Amino acid sequence: MTFEELGVCGEIRQAIDELGFVQPMPVQEAVIPYLLGGDNDVIALAQTGTGKTAAFGIPLLQRIAEERKEMGEVASKAMAKLPMAIVMSPTRELCLQITDDLNSFAKYLGGIHIVPVYGGAPIDSQIRALKKGAQVIVATPGRLVDLINRKVAKLDCVKSVVLDEADEMLNMGFSESINAIFETVPADRKTLLFSATMSREIERIAKSYLKKYEEIVVGSRNEGAENVNHVYYMVNAKDKYLALKRIVDFYPKIFAIVFCRTKMETQEVADLLIRDGYNAESLHGDLSQQQRDLTMQKFRKHLTQLLIATDVAARGLDVDDLTHVINYGMPGDIESYTHRSGRTGRAGKQGTSIAIIHSRERSRIKAVEKQIGKKFVEGEIPSSAEICKKQLYKVMDQIVKTDVDDEQISPFMHDINRYFEYIDKDELIKKIVTREFGRFLAYYANAPEIEKVATKGKEGKDKGQKQGGKREHNDENMASLRINLGKRHGFYPGEIMQMLNRRLSGRQEVGHIELKDNYAIIDVPKGDVGRVQHALNGTSYHGKPVVCTIAKGGNGDNDKGRGKNDKPARDGKDRNNANFGGKSTGKGKGKTSRKDDWRQFFNNTDMGLKGEIPDFSEEGWAMRKPRKKKK
Repeated sequence: MTFEELGVCGEIRQAIDELGFVQPMPVQEAVIPYLLGGDNDVIALAQTGTGKTAAFGIPLLQRIAEERKEMGEVASKAMAKLPMAIVMSPTRELCLQITDDLNSFAKYLGGIHIVPVYGGAPIDSQIRALKKGAQVIVATPGRLVDLINRKVAKLDCVKSVVLDEADEMLNMGFSESINAIFETVPADRKTLLFSATMSREIERIAKSYLKKYEEIVVGSRNEGAENVNHVYYMVNAKDKYLALKRIVDFYPKIFAIVFCRTKMETQEVADLLIRDGYNAESLHGDLSQQQRDLTMQKFRKHLTQLLIATDVAARGLDVDDLTHVINYGMPGDIESYTHRSGRTGRAGKQGTSIAIIHSRERSRIKAVEKQIGKKFVEGEIPSSAEICKKQLYKVMDQIVKTDVDDEQISPFMHDINRYFEYIDKDELIKKIVTREFGRFLAYYANAPEIEKVATKGKEGKDKGQKQGGKREHNDENMASLRINLGKRHGFYPGEIMQMLNRRLSGRQEVGHIELKDNYAIIDVPKGDVGRVQHALNGTSYHGKPVVCTIAKGGNGDNDKGRGKNDKPARDGKDRNNANFGGKSTGKGKGKTSRKDDWRQFFNNTDMGLKGEIPDFSEEGWAMRKPRKKKK
């Protein structure tokens, strides 16, 4: 079927021919004839990236052009400043993208002005654009309500309202704004609702504001994209980042979005990847709009290989050639997973959606499988040998496919040949490959294999998982240090490196960094333990004094003198931001007081306190207040 057979007018066909559209996509074949010929409202369910903008945009523009012709030139000029259609989208980025697409379709229609209005940008310029006249307003709901309240956006003549990515808008909390907009537009308007999933909220909106609506489903209700494979890797929570590194390394040509659940986790993962030499950037709500725009522009141009993002920040980011979507843990709801995975496998290409999970998230995998009608494949974490082999082939392929400009390089060939004349060909090849491939060889030479988490046994514990509170070392030459700063203090791995760089001369080797809510554990060479402690102790981080001690089970040379009551800290339950044993009361045989622990610590550090115990509750030490005794 062609666009002409769908009933698309010649002016729009000319524009879409120039855009390179040859045949309509399935959602366009289903929706365009209905919108051009019928007067009923429509709910269209289709995945992101399937051509929905053209599906609603082409008939929307064609009907506006036809209505303007029917009104005549005089009436058309009088109505020129009043919008005839509204398109609502969840984000600024999608808003701008829709506007660009509609302008492309309307290139030869003439006299149709499309104005985008969205938050995060000055409202004055948007007000001036609307006052000049607009037949179509493409808006984020919040900004449109603001313009309605200012009596700038006058919607009395609106004939069509489109909700694009309706499920995303409702997930982002735009329900009240959408309700306010529907109360403003005429009752006889036509409503078009496009969504990837049919949630209860979508059904509520449909029952409230749509009349005699037709439901058009491309594929199946709430299904995932057809061209996407779903894979999960189950690992211990502490190994999630190591698993991510191996997955990324195993796919040398990967171009992916890594989704995290929180802004803090997003920044943390991005910092670790950047530290380890990956071409990665973060995208989350704490970035300014200018930073977000720059980050997304670089990603679209493939200047960034890995984008680490939250769901909210990545909404509206439309990239056609993503090879992978990686879920750094499963999202809280199935709709979010559907949207994440739908960003890959577009335009007929194959994509892969990967979930890195721990045992407690297994039930979410089963729930998603039931909803999208597809099975997840349990993946095996690639081994060091497999990764090195893949990367080696990549390097060899790049060398072989390198284009040589003989004219450019010929003036230097005499000197090059003289320089290398005594080097054996095989030796030269080894040197070239080592130079390009050395980073992976160095990392994976002694890298431990990640332990696979088996199914749960009768006792509810994951088989194969090591029990006990001690943190195991990957390298017997390394020791673990504990710092009393964690996620809730806004502390990131990059901050550790900055603190050490400021306080130490020369390069300080730092191994694995484990960031918890209340503290961090870092691995350093055993011989550098005292040096690192001396550099960190006595400093402060945003007003909080830094305390660096040898972690329990850290294999440090100074890890002595702890009593039988010294218990390893539990994740997320660190009460004192330091690894000291004993009870807070200091009573009872074999128990030491917390004050004695601190006295011993200060005696062993170069802080000049010489046994004097600060008043932690009154002075500038931001330690936890003493716990109240249980009644």
